[in-house]
Amino acid sequence: MDTSNLNAPVRKLSPCLSSASAWALSVGTSIGWGSLVVTSSSYLSQAGPAGSIIGLLLGSVLMLIIGYNFHYLASIYPDAGGIYTYTKNVFGYDRAFIVSWFLSLTYISMFWANATSLPLFARYFLKRLFSFGYLYRVFGYDVYLGEVLLTLAAIWLVTFLCMRHDRIATHSVLVMVIVLTVAILVCFVTALLGFRKTAFSPEPFFVPDRSALKQVLKITFISPWAFIGFENITHSSEEFSFHRSRLYRILFLSVITSTVLYISVTLLSISAYPASCKSWLDYISHLSQFEGIDGLPAFYAAHYYLGNTGVWILMLALLSLVFTSLIGNLRALSLLFYAVAKDDILPAHFAKLNDRNVPQNSMLLVAILSCAIPFLGRTAIGWIVDITTIGATMLYGFVSAGAFKTARGQQNRLVQVTGGVGLLLMLLFGIYLLFPNLFSDDTLETETYILLIIWSIIGLFYFRRIIAKDQARRFGKAIIVWITFLALLVFMGMIWSGRRDESITRQTIYGIQAYFEGRSPLSQSVSPNNFIRNQIDTLHNSNVLNNLIVIFMFILALGAMLINHISMQRWESQTARERDSAREVAYKDPLTGVKSKHAYVESEHQMAEQIYHGNAGPFAVVVCDVNGLKHINDTLGHHAGDVYIKSAADMLCEYYAHSPVYRIGGDEFALILQGEDFDKRHEILKQINQTIEENLGTGNVVASLGMTDFDPETDNTFHSVFTRADGLMYERKLELKQKGAHVRI
Repeated sequence: MDTSNLNAPVRKLSPCLSSASAWALSVGTSIGWGSLVVTSSSYLSQAGPAGSIIGLLLGSVLMLIIGYNFHYLASIYPDAGGIYTYTKNVFGYDRAFIVSWFLSLTYISMFWANATSLPLFARYFLKRLFSFGYLYRVFGYDVYLGEVLLTLAAIWLVTFLCMRHDRIATHSVLVMVIVLTVAILVCFVTALLGFRKTAFSPEPFFVPDRSALKQVLKITFISPWAFIGFENITHSSEEFSFHRSRLYRILFLSVITSTVLYISVTLLSISAYPASCKSWLDYISHLSQFEGIDGLPAFYAAHYYLGNTGVWILMLALLSLVFTSLIGNLRALSLLFYAVAKDDILPAHFAKLNDRNVPQNSMLLVAILSCAIPFLGRTAIGWIVDITTIGATMLYGFVSAGAFKTARGQQNRLVQVTGGVGLLLMLLFGIYLLFPNLFSDDTLETETYILLIIWSIIGLFYFRRIIAKDQARRFGKAIIVWITFLALLVFMGMIWSGRRDESITRQTIYGIQAYFEGRSPLSQSVSPNNFIRNQIDTLHNSNVLNNLIVIFMFILALGAMLINHISMQRWESQTARERDSAREVAYKDPLTGVKSKHAYVESEHQMAEQIYHGNAGPFAVVVCDVNGLKHINDTLGHHAGDVYIKSAADMLCEYYAHSPVYRIGGDEFALILQGEDFDKRHEILKQINQTIEENLGTGNVVASLGMTDFDPETDNTFHSVFTRADGLMYERKLELKQKGAHVRI
């Protein structure tokens, strides 16, 4: 055994995070590339400036409620791991595994999204400097070797910085968040001051021909996407150098800062638009027709009011957004992996800290998992990012439920309200997001459902590894995990199938319309009957393919569950054998081989229960005390005393062949007579007493026995029966003494 490290100090996370750095990490993780490039145009195209601002304000209020739930749980469970740790302590390991599984996907999706935004940055602002070494086209996106190398370089640069210089990384985040905040506000204030002198109009305040209320609600319902990551500092609880009572203040300021920045970018984006466009709505609706910064509303406005200086200011802000998000998500992910590895969900290797007290192995895991991402293209990453909306809704729901349950136990009414409100709203958000066309059109990309299905199947198979080594039985029967994953698979499969059918049907209808209007190449070459038949065949084949894919995924999920079930059964059988073996050892007296005192106590309890409920049958109790044991131990030694005790046990077993014999003390035995031995109890007692008397003076076993019957009229407890038998045993002991036994009594 290697003992060289036995006296080495146990490494712990260092309290290296100041309140300012925590605020910066929270802000820097919650707003990334999308806040300048995607979010403003997406919000504006769906709700206009008024709907976007009102929706963001409502979303920020909700995040403040969620933030209070985080603060409450963090004050009770201060360990690293954030949502995972809270769920584990409140709901158990089953639900904690589900949370960790989807939380890791959510955080790594944001990490990938910001890492792969760097090639887009180069395409927009660096004249496609890295667009060399064309590789292939995937999902309509051209992949270049130069852009792949740029993304990989950013991933490994951030990983190395956080592994070896974590304090520098967190201080850098603080500087970059200040820079991006000032940069965005400078551009916004400049646009605000110059807006009055222009002919630009903020109207329409909402998108025409749509309900204003629905527009506001749509922005509100996707607010988890806008703010996801603000809670990531709760994973760093063990690294706080400030008192945890200040956590809510930090989360509050983070949400307010993020909201101000989102609104500033949104308003900046409508403050100027090309002369060829009639309004900001006309501009936003035709962004695909513009190239470079003209296709980025916020940058176009900054350039309009500040010239190239405005573009450079926002470029600096955009780079800061990307790298703060990369650092924040990497730290949150590594601390999550560190926490789950400590609970043996991941290999223990990932729970180790390096010489700087940083979870280096977990950070390397994130970097390695990210190496293939640049090769997938930005389109696929866009599908993955959709998952963050669902992930945020699920995770904030778990936190709210945990806060509510804990507060109810502690009778904290305020947190019961915030937890209950947060849980209810997250349930509504989940319904809104997962049921397309029920409240809105195509909330998520169709491919997002496929990704969730794949991730759920992988989770089922990985869970097999967890329960296979769960010797402590922390995961119970694991039924909750199985049901959750299977329900997700079936549900997502149905939605995906429906969405795909809808897409194929829409294409078919458009194709038929084009055919009969003469706009299709087939209009002149294919007869109407053949064309319609082909369209019907297309719909039929699509439907068959959908069904086969859903059935395959369902069978795959059932297979994973079956494998898990077999592993559970095998483990339970082994556990049962070990339990039976341990029970046998506990119930057997090691010296004599008869039943132990532990077994007697259990039998006594069972008999007492029967007496109490009035269903005890006839029985008798025999109490036996071995005579002269002390004399034998003193004169012949304890080994001879042990042989003497075993001989007494053998004698009792011989005469009472149909009754359990219990050794209840050093030289004391007890028997509970039922059945045949009870029917012959007087005859047996007479025979064994006769043998004992013959043993007087011979050196063979001499023992005193007392026996009494259970009287249902007078005996209310088993103990009363035993007491009478014990008294008769002492009378017999005196009787044997008077007969002058050779062995001292």
